[in-house]
Amino acid sequence: MKKLLITRAMPDATIAAAQARFEVDLRESMDGMMVDEAAAALADYDVILPTLGDQFTAEAFAGDIRCKVLANFGVGYNHIDVDAARKAGVAVTNTPDAVTDATADLAMTLILSACRRAGEGERLLRSGLWLGWQPTQMLGTHVTGKRLGIVGMGRIGQAVAKRCHYGFDMPVIYYNRSEKEVDVPARQVESLSALMSQADIIVVTVPGGGSNTNMIDAAMLAEMQETAVFINVARGDVVDEAALITVLQEGRIAGAGLDVYAREPLVPQALRDLENVVLLPHLGTAALEVREAMGQMAIDNLIAWDEGAALPNLVN
Repeated sequence: MKKLLITRAMPDATIAAAQARFEVDLRESMDGMMVDEAAAALADYDVILPTLGDQFTAEAFAGDIRCKVLANFGVGYNHIDVDAARKAGVAVTNTPDAVTDATADLAMTLILSACRRAGEGERLLRSGLWLGWQPTQMLGTHVTGKRLGIVGMGRIGQAVAKRCHYGFDMPVIYYNRSEKEVDVPARQVESLSALMSQADIIVVTVPGGGSNTNMIDAAMLAEMQETAVFINVARGDVVDEAALITVLQEGRIAGAGLDVYAREPLVPQALRDLENVVLLPHLGTAALEVREAMGQMAIDNLIAWDEGAALPNLVN
């Protein structure tokens, strides 16, 4: 049996599927692997099932490599240097289709929560300071009919667009680096700047890392309308977090909803102190059936390798 390392606690179904096929070691720490631990794992195991926070950087691939596949648990893989992996002869796979609907649903949670000030309202009620219904209390943003702007019109972006267009009568615009035809009524704009300035609600769904790092910078945030709301369900490094904090502190946008952060699990105190932002602890795919589907997809990639077949979800 080939040796497999699973780097974090996984659903029981995932572990059972892995143990039925491989000799499995389960890493006990809840923290992501540091570079030296990742390098040691690459030297000791035939295959590895890593996830967000495991630092498979270029340095991790500098030593002896036994590993043949990193079957990433998740669609995002910016914690893996895929170029360094390829040069070292290590294939990298991910779990794209399993996360689409769950992440889009979470985007809707953030849109509604941020626009309708749900987090503020719950804190007010729990504090015991709510004095009852008032005509002008906690007025938020009416979602129905607002213009939605999607940054990155991949699977998740299109799923969010469908929910907003068909569920909330929202006209949709989107920015994509290449021309892209989609099956939901939507208009592609020519630049990120155009999208940022025209949309009432902006949802970011692009992959993290690489050229997307800080693509939403201070200049792009400055293009937003004062009444606009910013939502990020992509990766934290896509946004200049300090610049976002500044525009929220100064009231230059109406609010934000975030499920991801630049240095997870660290969330700046300045961000946590703000009332006009909804903060979630990376819940995008946090439903048991979704996580089980992700785990099975990762295992299926490993089984394909073990059988000498093409890897279904190869990214490098």
